[in-house]
Amino acid sequence: MIRVILQGSSGRMGKVVASLAKEMDDIEIVAGVDKVDGEQKFPLYASIKDVKEEADAVIDFSNSEAVDELLDYCVEKKLPVVLCTTGLSDEQIDRVVIESKNIPVLRSANMSIGVNLLISLVKEAAHVLKDKGFDIEIVEKHHRNKLDAPSGTAIALAEAAEDGREESMNFVYDRTHQRKKREDNEIGFSSVRGGSITGDHDVIFAGSDEVLTLSHTAYSREIFGKGALAAAKYLIGKEPGLYNMQDVIKYK
Repeated sequence: MIRVILQGSSGRMGKVVASLAKEMDDIEIVAGVDKVDGEQKFPLYASIKDVKEEADAVIDFSNSEAVDELLDYCVEKKLPVVLCTTGLSDEQIDRVVIESKNIPVLRSANMSIGVNLLISLVKEAAHVLKDKGFDIEIVEKHHRNKLDAPSGTAIALAEAAEDGREESMNFVYDRTHQRKKREDNEIGFSSVRGGSITGDHDVIFAGSDEVLTLSHTAYSREIFGKGALAAAKYLIGKEPGLYNMQDVIKYK
């Protein structure tokens, strides 16, 4: 049985992860960390440094303000950590890289298995279609309350296309202030915000007389919770290092 501390346990994603873990025979949430009471059936602490339970890994769905203390704790306890929190500062990202030399850290822009397979497919398509006259555009759709645009996943998809083409690309987020022909090395972004859309990403390869579209649609947040739990299982027994969900889907 893999014992997990869940930081951000009272948030929307924390509740999803806790619910999914209840249905699994090989993983258990032994403690939660949150400043809000989530009415879960495991002990809850306001700070991870107060956790008394023994654990094998930590899953974090909290906020950037809690990440430094989280890293302190995991390094001290030699615990692998699945870092799902977004919006980290450049300094925090640098620290994640540094601490990954001491403990296994898995950080990914999106925890969905399907999205991470899409990232691999985009990289391959961009490589195959390089120098064949295909333009790349990314359309992403999310719920009305999402604050950032474009999404971190859209950026990750663009970076995968850039890797596949093996050249530096110009990311274009807004064309309203320019009146000119599209450049060959552009990747354009379009962001849609509305309703309760969980997440929808289309990567469009537009060529002459044909269009290839690679897409992923999220219908619930459960896919991110399942990915986080799979990532925690993956990290058990791993050497210190910086991992991502690409490693998990290859392992699977």
